[in-house]
Amino acid sequence: MDDYEPGPVPSPRPLDRFGFVKPELNISPDGLIKGRSACEYEREERRVRKWRKMIGAGGSDWKHYVRRKPHVVRRRIRKGIPDCLRGLVWQLISGSRDLLLMNPGVYEQLVIYETSASELDIIRDISRTFPSHVFFQQRHGPGQRSLYNVLKAYSVFDRDVGYVQGMGFLAGLLLLYMSEEDAFWLLVALLKGAVHAPMEGLYLAFSFVPLPIFVTEVGDGYFRWRWQKWVGLPLVQQYLFQFDHLVREHLPKLGEHFTQEMINPSMYASQWFITVFSYSFPFHLALRIWDVFLYEGVKIVFKVGLALLKYCADDLVKLPFEKLIHALRNFPKDAMDPDTLLPMAYSIKVSKRLEEMKQEYENKNGKTAESAECNEKQKQA
Repeated sequence: MDDYEPGPVPSPRPLDRFGFVKPELNISPDGLIKGRSACEYEREERRVRKWRKMIGAGGSDWKHYVRRKPHVVRRRIRKGIPDCLRGLVWQLISGSRDLLLMNPGVYEQLVIYETSASELDIIRDISRTFPSHVFFQQRHGPGQRSLYNVLKAYSVFDRDVGYVQGMGFLAGLLLLYMSEEDAFWLLVALLKGAVHAPMEGLYLAFSFVPLPIFVTEVGDGYFRWRWQKWVGLPLVQQYLFQFDHLVREHLPKLGEHFTQEMINPSMYASQWFITVFSYSFPFHLALRIWDVFLYEGVKIVFKVGLALLKYCADDLVKLPFEKLIHALRNFPKDAMDPDTLLPMAYSIKVSKRLEEMKQEYENKNGKTAESAECNEKQKQA
């Protein structure tokens, strides 16, 4: 990246409060920034004071408070972490602050002195990560350089995972709230499982075994084989298996309609898990989800997905395949209101069923996946 001169600074355009360029200006009320009343400002200030008291100076009181009042912590996180404290709190609840303190100088070593086989792939994808955010818009500017450094460092830190498209949205989201080094260690905490189950299986491509999926006749006795070129992203496959069963259990009519229209979760929900809703969801909603995700784990992704489908179920069951695919990738604005969607999500209980379905999935697929992984490692040896 240092071989290139910085490109031109993007022309100034109106930004929202998170730094994203607004769509073309319009005169509709939804396109304008709503001013806060004095009452709202005062309420927000009270929230910030409560949070500062809870975490202490630099997070010194956080662990003690969590042990004493875990229910208060969970309730406040679900209401949303104050934006001015979000970066610090994310580091505290993810366990990344401890990793940073235990590994001084490691990030600098990875960035400056190591090389990665994924460098060209990372450079290629950088401009696709939050392209409408002012921090990442300047070609080879500070945002793109920071994103490159974090992704390159992780690809060296964990060469088995390396870099996979989609990781950039996680790193990009973190960089909007913390430094490069802090973002790197939070990425490590997530993928390696500092607090919750490791997420590295979302990005791990462990086998390149051609497996026929189905055959279609194309005339004159000839057939076209559809091949699954590689067996990878094992955790994505597990999560989609679990989500498919949850949809059928919680929303049986919609699940039956999906079956009739040959819709499966891989067609619309893969990115939900790979980017934890940071790719295409409204940013204010994604942040609220991430607050809970970092504290409670991946179950919130299942809950939000089910809540979205539940909210839109009456409309979705009426749609044919093409319109259904479009609707599942373009939910209405009212469905994306965090104060409406998240309470619905919190009310859905999935923990017990997720564990049961994980066991079922492993019983059905564990041996096959393990065998494929061993075969690939033997080839590479």
